[in-house]
Amino acid sequence: MKLIVGLGNPGKKYQGTRHNLGFLVIDRLAQQNHIALSQRLCDAMIGEWLSRGETIVFAKPQTFVNRSGVAVREILADYRGTADDLVVVYDDLDLPFGRIRIRPQGSAGGHRGILSIREHLGSAPFCRVRIGIGRPPEGMDAVDYVLDPFSATEQETLAETIDRAAASVEFILTDGVERAMGRFNRMS
Repeated sequence: MKLIVGLGNPGKKYQGTRHNLGFLVIDRLAQQNHIALSQRLCDAMIGEWLSRGETIVFAKPQTFVNRSGVAVREILADYRGTADDLVVVYDDLDLPFGRIRIRPQGSAGGHRGILSIREHLGSAPFCRVRIGIGRPPEGMDAVDYVLDPFSATEQETLAETIDRAAASVEFILTDGVERAMGRFNRMS
């Protein structure tokens, strides 16, 4: 079993915002693999995919980013998974827009969703797919920035960024984290 979690906020108000980049990647993975994210489980919308005899669960927590750990912990418990089975996809202020960084573990880097997951899973390492959204303009608060829609310039390459992030997750599933890092961390 593998659990692929995209971080984001539920509701129309947050659709198309930078903080929902994880949701957008999960939506793309579900679309490409003909998976319906229609089942509600553990405060998340989930869909299951059977790939090479292994159950892959795609999840979009509905707890808001800052409380993502609650849903992640409960889903892992329901599927009898561990942090080793987890891949989290999320937006990152510290990377330029569109850059992807895969890490097998690490700090939260101030991301409240990752902080929540670490709080609920303890110190167990888990794989992260960080997708750059860049820093806010001078004088703009980071919270306002992540909750804003993508700019017109960002929209031009957003689909390509989502496609590369989805491809990186599939590569992790087939070839492992280390090989995915070697391939995707150098790109963009």
